[in-house]
Amino acid sequence: MIRRLLAGTLVASMPLLTHTAVTAAAIDCTTLVALTIPDVTINAAAMVAGGSFTPPGAQAALTVPAFCRVEATARPTSDSEIKFEVWIPPAEAWNGKFQAVGNGGYQGSISYAAMANALRRGYATASTDTGHTGDDVIFGQGHPEKVIDFGHRAIHVMTTSAKLVIRNAAGRFAERSYFVGCSSGGHQALSEAQRYPDDYDGIVAGAPANDRIRQTFGFLASWMATHGPDGTALLTQPKLALLTKAAVASCDANDGLKDGLIDDPRRCTFDPAALACKAGADEAACLTPPQVAAAQRMYEGTKSPRTGKLIYTGWPRGSEGFGEIAIQGWRQYITDAKEPSRVGFFKYFLFHNPNWDFRTIDWDRDLAYAEQQVPYMAAVDPNLAPFKKRGGKLLVYTGWADPVVPPQTAVAYYDSVVKAMGGPVQTQDFFRLFTAPGMGHCSGGPGPNQFDAVTALEQWVEKGDAPNQLLATHSTGGKVDRSRPLCVYPKVARYKGAGSIDEAASFTCAAPPAPRAPRPR
Repeated sequence: MIRRLLAGTLVASMPLLTHTAVTAAAIDCTTLVALTIPDVTINAAAMVAGGSFTPPGAQAALTVPAFCRVEATARPTSDSEIKFEVWIPPAEAWNGKFQAVGNGGYQGSISYAAMANALRRGYATASTDTGHTGDDVIFGQGHPEKVIDFGHRAIHVMTTSAKLVIRNAAGRFAERSYFVGCSSGGHQALSEAQRYPDDYDGIVAGAPANDRIRQTFGFLASWMATHGPDGTALLTQPKLALLTKAAVASCDANDGLKDGLIDDPRRCTFDPAALACKAGADEAACLTPPQVAAAQRMYEGTKSPRTGKLIYTGWPRGSEGFGEIAIQGWRQYITDAKEPSRVGFFKYFLFHNPNWDFRTIDWDRDLAYAEQQVPYMAAVDPNLAPFKKRGGKLLVYTGWADPVVPPQTAVAYYDSVVKAMGGPVQTQDFFRLFTAPGMGHCSGGPGPNQFDAVTALEQWVEKGDAPNQLLATHSTGGKVDRSRPLCVYPKVARYKGAGSIDEAASFTCAAPPAPRAPRPR
């Protein structure tokens, strides 16, 4: 219905070419500035030659094929200013499909690199700045509509507008529409499936930060747990690396294979007290009592001081700080931060007080208030029946060593959907979750972390071939040195007992081991 109504609006504004009339030279890209879309202004439209292209604000050039670049601004409310771009390949290079790409963090910029990836695969593609500039949450101060734009509206408005731009450029609507995002992009992906189930045929949601309200509470609690009263970090990089090394040594063999990876950190019971310094001395190879307590609280998660109820899950063992990319560990968002990450959420989105003191937080009252006041900042609705009914497919992945968005949250969301949809069979008919041991946030980490989720999704949507596993690889110095299947949750990769442990062919997807029985007291 929406497609027909909006298409009718444009037909009166600009003639629609038939598919047979479309050739490489049939569309003059510059004429797209004449498009009339409600609440949308087309600012510019021009062909970009294939080769090197440097996007606005970028320090490095992208290598791209030729495309028609359309720049637009949407104003669905009087306080909205959502910038987005649509890139369309020439007719002979277009695969007939549309892929929108997501953002990271509170990113107020267009994801040009992700758009270039989609374009190189033959897609028409789109991205948005979500209605603001920069990654600082101060944009929400006094601008509640901009917060809603960021929360979910910008992606939807970009989507419906981009489809129309593509239709008028190519002479037909895209045959299939996909959304691909990780982190905040994963949040956007799940929000689309929940709030706008007709927008996309297939969705890839990586490391979804969809429980964003509670995650922000988790960031606050974790910063307080890992910093002294004067703001000094208790856990330095060497101590984080020490924790990772000890956790892996303790739990590596839980899956029956010593491969340097924690297969499932939920089954890891490593206690940082095992690293306690003798007589409390602060030495390189041990932890002081405050450091032990800080690590324990990170693993335990954020709990209500009154009831003990879990507010937000803890960070997984093995995510503290690993190898040459240790910045991907707890440092970036927790230990190295000068104040709690995203504390502006409380100051500018929730309490509208730039001077709000985070140490005055009331965990129960303020959480209830946040979930009442800004529900659009989360995407946790387990009812995906409308998305399933229209034939949508959802592929979610997460890394078990993710130090930014704990993987337990993706598993918890999947479990909630299973409950809401009537069971795992009904859920896996349209929603499949893949977990990657040793993978960090969206990529990276000591485990296999590179895989092609988009092709798997295409096969599922277009041919009905549901993915049972994804082939993941790990590289060092640009050379692949390990491969492993990522299995549909709850299945896990199990070594067959023969062959190299660095070859995917040596593994099969199997049911996880039964939970260990509690020890008698």
